[in-house]
Amino acid sequence: MFSGFKTFEREVGEVRIAGRIGGFGPPLLLLHGYPQTHVMWHKVAPKLAERFTVIAADLRGYGGSTCPPTREDHSQMSKREMAADMVGLMAQFGFDRFDILSHDRGARVAHRLGMDHPDRVGKMVILDIAPTREMYEHTTLGFARTYAHWFYLTERFPLPERMIEANPRDFWDKKCVFGAAGSGPFAPEARAAYHEAFDNVDVIHASCEDYRAAATIDILHDNEDGDRKLTCPIRVLLGANGAIEAYFDCLGLWRMRAETVMGKALPGGHYLAEELPELVIDEALAFFGEGVSA
Repeated sequence: MFSGFKTFEREVGEVRIAGRIGGFGPPLLLLHGYPQTHVMWHKVAPKLAERFTVIAADLRGYGGSTCPPTREDHSQMSKREMAADMVGLMAQFGFDRFDILSHDRGARVAHRLGMDHPDRVGKMVILDIAPTREMYEHTTLGFARTYAHWFYLTERFPLPERMIEANPRDFWDKKCVFGAAGSGPFAPEARAAYHEAFDNVDVIHASCEDYRAAATIDILHDNEDGDRKLTCPIRVLLGANGAIEAYFDCLGLWRMRAETVMGKALPGGHYLAEELPELVIDEALAFFGEGVSA
């Protein structure tokens, strides 16, 4: 996987961020979702690297990246802190402005990055999420049953951690393989990498803290935005067979949070970068064009 890419580990503030970098041209940051790592981009990153310098990073607390000690308000896993990590990481590589391709939790980080650091982002593609606050506000029973982890993982420590730690690989498969209606989207080597990362009790705890932050301090930060919206153009790609498309007016919700919103549904589920990589590549290349430095 990731032919031609180099692995990296960089100290960024209080954390160490791991990932891969490859390609040439304007910078493109790739941000993964839960419960995965930067490996989720292995089918799209090499092609994108023909046009861009691609940085695929593990979010703090995930994969090979570290997480600082837990805080009572869960702010160590807030999207504000995670976004600041990525700004610092990209600056270390010499990029003060960049585009973002993001999925799931990583797209929530991208959203906060665009709000807190609007001068750093050119454009962003968001894969299969609606904004965090609006998803909680518009939750239905159907969504809660389909995305039970959204609520279960916010339970007080250590209930969800201990239950996941009892068999983390089975939990991962229940969330991802069964959620994707089969293992088809996940290459064996990628799935093995996800399993290995999720065997780490620190990753399990950090990921629970991610969801606790989303339900509390992240919404506080959203509320503090007031009437401000993302100023960078965003393109939202949804899985036509997924829960976001089924239970939310996703583009409508994004238009509440961003000035320029485009998007459509693709004929797949939640894990679009692994299920429909060619379509994701085509959409990204068309939207980003020649990149932020053009």
